[in-house]
Amino acid sequence: MTKKLQNITNKLSPIAALLVVVALWAAATGFEWVPAFMLPSPRAVLDAFVSDFPLLLQHAGVTLCEAFAGLTIGVLLAFVLAALMNRFAFLYKALYPVLVITQTIPTIAIAPLLVLWMGFGMAPKITLVVITTFFPIAVSLLDGFRSADADAVNLLRSMGAGRLKIFRHVLMPSALGSFFAGLKVSASYAVVGAVISEWLGGFEGLGVYMTRVQKAYAFDKMFSVILFITLISLVLMWGVTLLRYLVMPWERKEKESK
Repeated sequence: MTKKLQNITNKLSPIAALLVVVALWAAATGFEWVPAFMLPSPRAVLDAFVSDFPLLLQHAGVTLCEAFAGLTIGVLLAFVLAALMNRFAFLYKALYPVLVITQTIPTIAIAPLLVLWMGFGMAPKITLVVITTFFPIAVSLLDGFRSADADAVNLLRSMGAGRLKIFRHVLMPSALGSFFAGLKVSASYAVVGAVISEWLGGFEGLGVYMTRVQKAYAFDKMFSVILFITLISLVLMWGVTLLRYLVMPWERKEKESK
């Protein structure tokens, strides 16, 4: 009973915090503490969201295609590179500092170069998403591989298991938790990366729509796009959590046994 009560309290706490923020927002606009042209009311944003929802869905289709394509490529590249860096120490020493340095370059500074080199199609958007999502997954996988149980590795090795079997039965299960933690971060980054790339050139997408309503000073529509992007990111993160729940049944059994 106490455990169920704690679970309910944990779920209600973020909802209560969100309601407080919305209430303060409504008060700031209702009492005109902030001019309406600077901060639209929650009702105005909700009305814009409902009225523009079909158009938002149309643009979201393009953005999600870019995000999913970039995330898929980023996951594959991160997996291959992390496995190689874990296998060969000289690769880890040579490439890990380079990976860290790449994250110090602002995304908004890379996007114009990609548009210049690749044009206004989907290629620069997908490339930026790959750059954005690659690092969290690669680092998470590396940490997972390096935290594998050394005794289990030695046991399999003493029984004649090859590197592939050790990787499959010890290293990969050990890295799955870290992988999904990095994937959850990258899933939200993928949408944001696609939107940022669309700001600087494109014909469709949530980022393109955002720049259009910004130039028209339609800030209620601007906030509705931000709300929509937030909802998409939350759904993607929930999807990663569900995938982890399905792929890691042993973790589920451990939680149920406690």
